[in-house]
Amino acid sequence: MKSILIIGAGQYGCHIAKVMCTLNCEIMAVDINESSVNEILPYVTNAQIGDGTNEEFLRSLGVRNYDVCIVSIGDNFQSSLESTALLKECGAQRVLARASNDVQEKFLLRNGADEVVYPEKQSAKRIAIKLSSDAILDFIELDDSYAIYEMAMPKDWIGKTLVQLDIRRKYNINIISMKRDGAIIIPGADTVLSADDVLYVIGEMKNLRKCFKI
Repeated sequence: MKSILIIGAGQYGCHIAKVMCTLNCEIMAVDINESSVNEILPYVTNAQIGDGTNEEFLRSLGVRNYDVCIVSIGDNFQSSLESTALLKECGAQRVLARASNDVQEKFLLRNGADEVVYPEKQSAKRIAIKLSSDAILDFIELDDSYAIYEMAMPKDWIGKTLVQLDIRRKYNINIISMKRDGAIIIPGADTVLSADDVLYVIGEMKNLRKCFKI
């Protein structure tokens, strides 16, 4: 069971807690605002009212004992920066911090964050790519070059097998799985593709765009 410390129980922190609660994580949430603590309380193991920029308070939480410390202070970047730096000074194993722009991302990384999430930027890119083609149902970026696309079945692929399409040789991409009648399956070389199938394809983004004419 993962142990998580969330500093900042606002909207973003609360969303994280809700999901992690379903994944059976042990969660401690901290916020200086009592109403925010009360709101997140149903989704966490414990919660405290406290200042995430106070070194003594952070040390009292035993930050070394958490697998991940998440700084989700959204409305005060100075506090987010201070909290991130103090967590590292107090011996936190891994610190993940939230940024609202590129400058914040750089400063957080320089001041102790092991990883920075930039929800607005990441969400905007994901939405832009999805909307760029009716064929793209979803998109997961693996790094700057590679991605997994969830794709609707191209019309000219219907009724053909993977051997006939030979997309691995032609485009250097791979179909890693597909959804058929609501179930995920691993297609074989002789699997005949149908119109309602959904494909999960991995490869370089430039090759994916070329293959699916995006």
